[in-house]
Formats: sequence, structure tokens, C-alpha cells
Amino acid sequence: MGPRGRGVCAPRRGRDVRSLSSLLLLCGLALLAACARDTRPLVVVGSKKFTESVVLGELLTQLAQESGASAVHRAELGGSRILFDALQAGQVDLYPEYTGTLREELLAGEGVRTPAELAAALARRGLRMSAPLGFNNTYAIGVRRETAERLGLRTLTDLARHPELRLGFSNEFMARADGWPALRRRYGLSHADVRGLDHDLAYRGLESGGLDATDLYSTDAEVRRYDLVVLEDDLKHFPDYQAVVLFRADLAARAPAVVAALSRLDGRISEREMVEMNARARLEHEPPGRVAADFLASELGFRAEVREEGWGARVLRATREHLALVGVSLGAAIVVAIPLGVLAARRRRVGQVVLAAVGLVQTVPSLALLVFMIPLLGIGTWPAVVALFLYALLPIVRATHAGLTGLPADVREAAEALGLPPGARLRLVELPMASGAILSGIKTSAVITVGTATLGALIGAGGYGQPILTGIRLADVGLILEGAVPAAVLALAAQGVFELAERWLVPRGLRLGGAER
Repeated sequence: MGPRGRGVCAPRRGRDVRSLSSLLLLCGLALLAACARDTRPLVVVGSKKFTESVVLGELLTQLAQESGASAVHRAELGGSRILFDALQAGQVDLYPEYTGTLREELLAGEGVRTPAELAAALARRGLRMSAPLGFNNTYAIGVRRETAERLGLRTLTDLARHPELRLGFSNEFMARADGWPALRRRYGLSHADVRGLDHDLAYRGLESGGLDATDLYSTDAEVRRYDLVVLEDDLKHFPDYQAVVLFRADLAARAPAVVAALSRLDGRISEREMVEMNARARLEHEPPGRVAADFLASELGFRAEVREEGWGARVLRATREHLALVGVSLGAAIVVAIPLGVLAARRRRVGQVVLAAVGLVQTVPSLALLVFMIPLLGIGTWPAVVALFLYALLPIVRATHAGLTGLPADVREAAEALGLPPGARLRLVELPMASGAILSGIKTSAVITVGTATLGALIGAGGYGQPILTGIRLADVGLILEGAVPAAVLALAAQGVFELAERWLVPRGLRLGGAER
């Protein structure tokens, strides 16, 4: 038995050793492969919330990938200021911009006029600029052809003679230094009916007849689609808006091949080509990645691999992102708001300050609060989580305060007569009695947070807001519903979850009492 046993075991041990060695070798190779992948420089490309910027962002992303970088596109991140601040903070590495926007808006007040002055102003901020890409996407004012022919509108001076017309401008144009305020002064425009709205919605306002004129970009595909008349800027108010690429100066050290690749685009995109790409993405609803890949194949001779998510994958990804935003922010709000509500109920003067503070936060517009977070936390998930956390506080704090202060006096007296210390009274009597009111506040916060979280897409937080923003940009009702319907379902589900939690957490007698009342 002994010799035979040793003879059997020895080969088995040998096989085990070889198997273990093979496993270790495979793990080592996998680790080396992972390390090799990690050595590629990570480049984050940003783009604004309009079609042309998204297409250019995809083009830059594919160009960076072709030059050996691991590139990520953070698409539709709001307007110029958000992207410019994110670039300076290192949240993105490069994004497409326009020289007129730099001179008149982002660097306004610095007297920047020449290319050398512009380069110097950017260098002081640790930024650099590529050569012009080849097209000028200037601002313009467009009117419906029927309106132009009826009133004889050909120039912006002609527009000034008709103050009865209804004007609708993009929100960014309404506030820009080179936008509506300066245009109004330059041409003496005295129109009373002037509204600010989303750029993409303004075109639909023109189509429906709700607006007579709006701002547009000279490369917009909608000019041709809606048969608009572009009014001549006869006083030469709008400067050139040459398309360029802004990037961080340290990118040359981290990813020199990417910076070198940018020069391949110098002067390569004509206005006609940009209008055509915009039309494919905006009007024909082709994926911007495919549009960019076709341009790179025809102009630079390489075909990038474009991966397109299916409907199910998109909804699943957006659901994960939205749940993360809502779960983290609401959970943190519950942990903080209930103690604040208890403090407000027990300390009247302190309570007034607490209630006023959380109420003040609620009055700040949600988009403004998101923008305020960018200098502190950058773009992405965390600024959205903090903003949602702050918005979720008020209903829970108020409900906790109201639930505790609304307890009958005889309940408090009975608890004191039993000799319970304050902490035990709170834990065993007051909080259980107020639990229905507290859960009501949590339900309200949950529904508010689910809805408000859709705005997080404007700063790159993802979630259900991303398909909604894209759908608005493309006038695609299907995409809008892709985000809006799951958001509504999630809000109802959150309310249902807390309804079930109420059955478990609120004492049965209190629930019955509430039902009888």
C-alpha cells in the first residue's frame, strides 16, 4: 500500500504543481496586460450642449484614440463657461471652442484682439489653442421666410424697424457679452417681447409660429431645414468665430502624440463639410460617432471603430447612474436631516436658523446650484450628488420638526412621569410617534431628487437626463421618453418603497389612527 500510494500521489502532486504554476503564469500575464493597458494616457474630451460641438467632440475623441490614448468623451456639458472652467480645473483635457467666444465672452474685459494676445491670455491660465479648424461659425439672426418677405427684412437694421416682432434667443445668447445686450445697443432694438429658451427649442418655436426671430449659428443645418432667412449683420456686430481646439498645456507632456495629432485638423473642415455633418447628426439622427468616423476616413484616411449602444444597454446604464445619484444623495440627506429636525424641534432659536438655512437652499435654482458646485468639485457625479443632497434636506427637516413639535402634550408628560431621560424619550416615544410625518418628508424628498437628478446630465453626471437632453437637441421624442418615462417610473417606485417602509416602521396603532382620521 505504502509504495503504491506514494507512486500514485507523486504524479498527482506534480500535476498540481504544474497546474498552479500555469495558473500563476496566466495571472501574471493578465496583470502585465492590464498594466500595459493602463500605461496609455487618459484624455478626457468635452463638448457643449449642441450638435456641432458633440460631433467635433467625437472627432477629437477618435483622433486621440487613433494616436494611442485612452480617450473618453464627456458630451453635452452645458455651455461655454462650464467647459472653460472644467478645462482650467483639469476636469477635461480639451474641447472645441470658437475664437469669438473666447474674445467676447470667456476673456471679456482683457482687451484680447490679436491671435498673439489670445494665446498669451490662455497661456496665463495654463491653456493652449490649436490653429483654426477651417470654418467660421458666427452668430446670426434668422427669421421665417414668410415673415422676411412680408415685412421686407434683409438686414438687422430692418429688424430694428419692427419692434412688434417676437424674439426668442438661447439662454446663453441672452447673457453673453457679445449676445443680446450688445446687439440691442448696437442696432437700437426696442423689442418688448424677448424670451430666453433652449437653443434647440427656439427652432421649433419658429416652425410653429410662436416666434418670429431667433439666434442661430451659421453652420446650423436647421437654416436649410426650416428655410430661414439669415439677416445680414450690416453693422458688423458679430466677430469671427473660427473653430479651434482648446487644450491644457500639460497635455503636451502627458500625451504628446494627441497634441501632435491635433495639427492634422488644421484648416481641414470647411463650412460646407461642417454643415453636412451637422445635418447628418441633427436632421437624419445618425450617431455623432459614425459621422465623425466617416469624416476622418475621408480626410485623414483611417476608420475608427464606433461602438453603438442598443436601447436596452442605454436604459440600463442610465438607470445605474440615476440610482447612484439618487441613492447616495437621499441616503446622506436622511442621515443629516433627521438630526437637524430633532435639533430644530428641541432648540427653538437654533431651529429657526436651521429651517431658514435649508429653506434658503431650496430657493436657489437647481441649475445655478449645479454650476456653483463646479469650481469646488469639478464636473461629473459628485457635484450633482452634493446639490441633490442639499435639495433633499428641506422636506425631511421640516417633516421631522413638525412631527416632533406636533406631539400631544400629554404624551410628553406621560414619558416624563415614567422617569425616562431625554434620549430615551426621543428614541422610545417621540420618534416612533413622529415616524409617519418623517417618512412623509422622506417620500417627498425622494420624488424631488429623482426628478431633479435629470439636470445632472448638464455637468456630466449621466442618468436619465442624458437621453432627455439629447432628445431635446435632436427633436427626438423617442429619446426624450427614453429618459422621462423611466424617471417617472423610478419616482413612483421610490414612493412605493417608502409606503411599504411605513407599514414596517410606523407603529400599527398610529397607522390605524391616521386612517381613521
